[in-house]
Amino acid sequence: MSDVKSVDGPAPQPHPQTGGVDAPPQQWPTAPADGWPAGQVPPYPVPPYPVPEPDRLTRFVVRLYERSPRWAVPLAALGCVAAGIGYALLSDPTRSAPDAAPTCLLKLTTGLDCPGCGGTRALWYVLHADLPAAARHHFLFVFALPFLAYLFVAWAGRQAFGWRLPELRISSRMIGVFLAAWLAFSVLRNLPWAPFTSLYV
Repeated sequence: MSDVKSVDGPAPQPHPQTGGVDAPPQQWPTAPADGWPAGQVPPYPVPPYPVPEPDRLTRFVVRLYERSPRWAVPLAALGCVAAGIGYALLSDPTRSAPDAAPTCLLKLTTGLDCPGCGGTRALWYVLHADLPAAARHHFLFVFALPFLAYLFVAWAGRQAFGWRLPELRISSRMIGVFLAAWLAFSVLRNLPWAPFTSLYV
């Protein structure tokens, strides 16, 4: 009987360490020449490693998200926006001592305006309906503010109330053009020649 060979190939050999029988290696399926049929998931094998359990913080965040009402996330985002507006109103960045140290780290260390310098003052002027002064401190912020406000209202309304406002389509090319304009604005406002000196804040 020992000379009889299996028609299915050689018998599996015991594992040298565990003594058990090695499982046949799993192979990825080969896709048909015309592709997988629509709606059919390729029969991938189960990963040979155990899926790690999420840690306590991850479980808490997932559980909190699943149990939160649909309006909770927009409300939290609205709270962040309200906090920023409240800070701009209470701090009044337009009234600072001439010798006060800049709050911007780049301006404090180099004397140059960073890409966001003047944004808080521009927001303060917008809240007080002084658009020329707001544009004087940060023109691109004033330009982008209506688009950002509409995107936020459309997103929050859809998340909280199911509103279907017209979608504002912003392509990657438009974003690239805006970022390039922002970069050019950040460079030009630091040039020491007129009329660029009027952009320095």
